[in-house]
Amino acid sequence: MIATAFCLILGIYLAGGLLFAVPFAFLGAQKIDPHAARGSLGFRLLIIPGAMALWPWLLRRWLQGRQEPPTERTAHRAAAGSGTP
Repeated sequence: MIATAFCLILGIYLAGGLLFAVPFAFLGAQKIDPHAARGSLGFRLLIIPGAMALWPWLLRRWLQGRQEPPTERTAHRAAAGSGTP
């Protein structure tokens, strides 16, 4: 019963992710990352599985209209001082 419910919820999540991922790969990726604008068809097909899995976060970034990827914050960068590259 629990496994069935889990599989159903996962299937719904991934179906929604597929509905999001295809337009995102061809339209939205270049909106949130300028380097993706020059991506080939192969690149766009390769990002679809990842976009399916991470679609809530990518949708939020797409709707916010962020242009650059966020700066990575790690302990190594913090120890180096500035926290930015």
